[in-house]
Amino acid sequence: MIDPILSLAFSMYSNKGVYALLLGSGVSRSAGIPTGWEVVLDLTRKLARAQGANCEPDPTEWYVSTFHEVPNYSKILQDVSIKPSERSQLLRSYFEPNDDERTRGIKSPTEAHKAIARLVAAGYIRVIVTTNFDRLLEKALEDVGAVPTVISTPDAAQGALPLAHTKCTIVKLHGDYLDTRIKNTPEELSAYHSRINKLLDRIFDEYGLIVCGWSAEWDIALKNSIKRCKSRRFTTYWALKSNLSDAAKLLVDQRQAQIIHITSADAFFRELEEKVLSISDYEYHHPLSSKVAVATMKRYLEADNKIRLHDLVMDETEKVHESISPDVLPTIDPNSTTPENLLRRIQRYDSIIEVLQAMVITGAYWGNVEMGDLLTRSLERLSDSLSNHPLIVYPGFNPELYPALVLLYSVGLASLAKGNYETLASGLIKPQDRFQVKGSQPLVFALNPANVMDVPAGRRLPKRENLFFPLNDYIFETLPGPLKEFLPDKNQFDETFDRFEFLLALVFTDERLQRLEHRWIPVGRFAWKYSHATGYQIVRVISDEIEKAGENWPPLKAGFFDGSVTRAKNALTEVLTFLKDRRNYLVG
Repeated sequence: MIDPILSLAFSMYSNKGVYALLLGSGVSRSAGIPTGWEVVLDLTRKLARAQGANCEPDPTEWYVSTFHEVPNYSKILQDVSIKPSERSQLLRSYFEPNDDERTRGIKSPTEAHKAIARLVAAGYIRVIVTTNFDRLLEKALEDVGAVPTVISTPDAAQGALPLAHTKCTIVKLHGDYLDTRIKNTPEELSAYHSRINKLLDRIFDEYGLIVCGWSAEWDIALKNSIKRCKSRRFTTYWALKSNLSDAAKLLVDQRQAQIIHITSADAFFRELEEKVLSISDYEYHHPLSSKVAVATMKRYLEADNKIRLHDLVMDETEKVHESISPDVLPTIDPNSTTPENLLRRIQRYDSIIEVLQAMVITGAYWGNVEMGDLLTRSLERLSDSLSNHPLIVYPGFNPELYPALVLLYSVGLASLAKGNYETLASGLIKPQDRFQVKGSQPLVFALNPANVMDVPAGRRLPKRENLFFPLNDYIFETLPGPLKEFLPDKNQFDETFDRFEFLLALVFTDERLQRLEHRWIPVGRFAWKYSHATGYQIVRVISDEIEKAGENWPPLKAGFFDGSVTRAKNALTEVLTFLKDRRNYLVG
């Protein structure tokens, strides 16, 4: 049978926005957030202590015997704190982290909250019903720019926009912790206001349901709301860690719900998000999308239609930029940084850039000066995300730079296939990283394989355990397909790849020499060939070209090394020295 969570992922992807979440206290449990009843018990203990009494072992029994009523959240707050400002500060200590708790990640959004927020941002979830009155979910949503509409009172329900007209609506059935009207006692949980009931009737009738962290034990009004709904337009999925309660069994039977056994809410929503986005990536582009984009590019280039060409390239660039943002693409969990996760992340990026890659390859091969300027702008735009977001957690890997790196290689190889060094300059020497503390720097300082992924991380990729340049090798194996139109011959592709990587090393070295900085150089696959004296020796070929052509060497005429043959030779000398120093390491 198909794994229920995979079935759910397909349903969510195919029916975007039609599944609502029903979340209980189990979703916030790992954040260290107390339930409402736990707050009441703690307040009861504080009240007893203030009166010099001992309420243990049963605070509830002590309260009833002392005040002749069941402890009530709003009533006990009034007894413990007279002024509203005092009550507010008291409640914040239960639900908002102090400095120490914030450092340890306590009372902060969990992995479940963050995964839910990203699914909301991507449009897969629009309605969330919760019995929790903390604000962790709101915080997670705000962090990804999806500010929700929150309904926590009957008045808010009456004045709210229709569900279909909001990015996300959170219905807080038991209220908000700063509102003393929150529901806790069996009596309070036995019935909802008619406006809340009307809203729930719509949700349970019109939406599929994903239940997590809710036992169905105490919430009588909520159980009745679900029972009232006789229709089942979409499947109900019920995620649980342990056995169903008797009350939950009745609801599962009534709605013919699918059971999903989980280890935790964090793991469940993280896996669900991963599966939904993996399906989305697989179908990210129609098979004809790249071909249509290329045909459109060629038509605009032939007609010299600068405006439409600009809009076509930059619109697709913005689409990719948004798709690779951490606000949309989930971060890598530092606790599960497996080789499979690494490869899956890279393959996801490869899928996202597919159309833009086809466009820049066509533009680099057939393009002119204006096309070169567009390529420069596109690379700069896709590389600026590091200035706006913290790095995604994966040791030795800067994933947000990977898409731009692949596009740089694509531009480089297509330009060299045509012998178009002016266009090559638009990738190697013109793009600038404008977000550095020390001021603008050449983008190649950041956009090179060694900076994007170091060797230990790269060796975790499949079949690259013993390679010296694992990411270079991965790119080498994935680019022949996209470049087949312009580099169909395997040997020609190999030689062009080496030429591009060697020119990248020379440009990098030249820029470092101008700044009198250290001598480390991002060499590539050609360095291994040079050390072993095997294969096409681009080092000797380019050395001979510079020596024979001098100032007429095509890269110099295109503006490389500021047109100075002396600078080109100095960079070449530095690279050769570096290769000789590294020869024993590469041979060994």
